[in-house]
Amino acid sequence: MEDQKTYKRPIRSFVRRTGRQTPSQQKALETLWPVLGIEHTPEPLDLEAVFGRTAPTVLEIGFGNGETLVQQATENPDQNYIGIDVHEPGVGHCLLKAEEAHISNLRLLMHDAIDVLTHQIPPLSLSRVNLYFPDPWPKKRHHKRRIVQPEFLALIDSRLDSNGTLNIATDWANYAEHIDEVMAQSVRFFCAERREHDGDQPLDRPRTKFERRGLRKGHRIHDWCFKKSNKS
Repeated sequence: MEDQKTYKRPIRSFVRRTGRQTPSQQKALETLWPVLGIEHTPEPLDLEAVFGRTAPTVLEIGFGNGETLVQQATENPDQNYIGIDVHEPGVGHCLLKAEEAHISNLRLLMHDAIDVLTHQIPPLSLSRVNLYFPDPWPKKRHHKRRIVQPEFLALIDSRLDSNGTLNIATDWANYAEHIDEVMAQSVRFFCAERREHDGDQPLDRPRTKFERRGLRKGHRIHDWCFKKSNKS
């Protein structure tokens, strides 16, 4: 397999959104981040040291306000959770929810997910990667910014353990077609389950804020669970 440390993606799949932070979110970033936050470094993390235990580790890319991420961590105390997002108010909100839930199995990073996966997540260390309602970049000229690309799959494949899964959801029909096409061409993953529904059949996940927004627009929801083929 190619050395994933050499992977570079010049085109970003996200835009740093500005937003108003509440005083409580700002305070959470100041007081709770030192406890639950992980700074970006070019060195691989020692996940056993980070969480103080050895357990299956789930990584979520783009957790929004973090409420569903905290819900998952609360409902699955036997698993470790890592959330990545770049939106400070959302990170602050997630920290507050984590404190309210009194959970210790969650850590957050506020950095580009590709950089984190490339430099900080050790190979074969994740049991699952969740990518729920990523930016669909609906305009054709922006499709190159979509995160689901062959290079991304190669990176995810290298970080998942042999039984690991990649779980994706979107409410944009055109992005669903893109995901189906890219995944069908990949030898790294196979589709274990696919669902198209009206918000009533989420695939092994809570309903998210972005999902509810899509449903209000009349969008249908597309869910996938991809498993490693272990042929790469």
